[in-house]
Amino acid sequence: MVSFRFPFSFSQPPRATSLSGFSVSAVAVSVTVGAAAAAGAAIAASRNPRHPILEWAFSSHRSSLLLPWGSITLADSTSESVVEPKTGFSFPASIGDSRRLLGVGLRKKSLLGLKNIDVYAFGVYADCDDVKKLVGEKYANLPASEIRGNKSFLDDLMQADIKMTIRLQIVYGKLSIRSVRSAFQESVGNRLKKFGGLDNDQLLLSFTSLFKDEYNIPRNSTIDLTKEPGHVLSVAIEGDHVGSVKSQLLCRSILDLYIGEEPFDKNAREDFLDNVASLAFDN
Repeated sequence: MVSFRFPFSFSQPPRATSLSGFSVSAVAVSVTVGAAAAAGAAIAASRNPRHPILEWAFSSHRSSLLLPWGSITLADSTSESVVEPKTGFSFPASIGDSRRLLGVGLRKKSLLGLKNIDVYAFGVYADCDDVKKLVGEKYANLPASEIRGNKSFLDDLMQADIKMTIRLQIVYGKLSIRSVRSAFQESVGNRLKKFGGLDNDQLLLSFTSLFKDEYNIPRNSTIDLTKEPGHVLSVAIEGDHVGSVKSQLLCRSILDLYIGEEPFDKNAREDFLDNVASLAFDN
């Protein structure tokens, strides 16, 4: 049983829009009558994970989940999991020895502006001992409220040698590993350029090549991106380790997708910041 000595807070949409067991087939799509041909192309793409339209949309356009602010509190000290409210997918409240779940979110994609696809739900974990150590060394004089909005703290958190895990749970059942590889090639590639300049093609290839065509990722399967001690990014698919890359730049670029200034899900980032600030001062 997982014991929490303070409540964690996670965002959720209003009750009327919360769906349990949400799937792609249940998405309500609004299509203009004059766009019938384009709509047909989007439907065809959704039935074929390697359709060129789906590949283009998944790799070229990011759509963040923007939800009205709300919160649910894990007041029950015996809570063992947290549910991502739009999909109904649950995440364990802790993994490993001391990594706690600090935020949950949803990666969405839009096909030509006609249909939104829930690609995967994700959970952001951080080692509580490592976070407290960072705070004690550099931010002990700041209250939790100021740490939450401190950009330097977030930058330090992403660059410090702190064990963190981003767990992805596949929602879209027809997603191919090729699409995942292509999407990371673009999104991680952009972050590598942002933080490290242009000459990082080999580093990007060392990461994306871990997602080999032989791997299947059906609905409910998991992909873990774990930042290990020594700035080693470890990748596991369905719990099986598939490879590692040692690079502080790569680790920071991955984390930036989920907790940086332009994250996939803004509410997940807000939850993370709220909870990590509370975690830092948990005694």
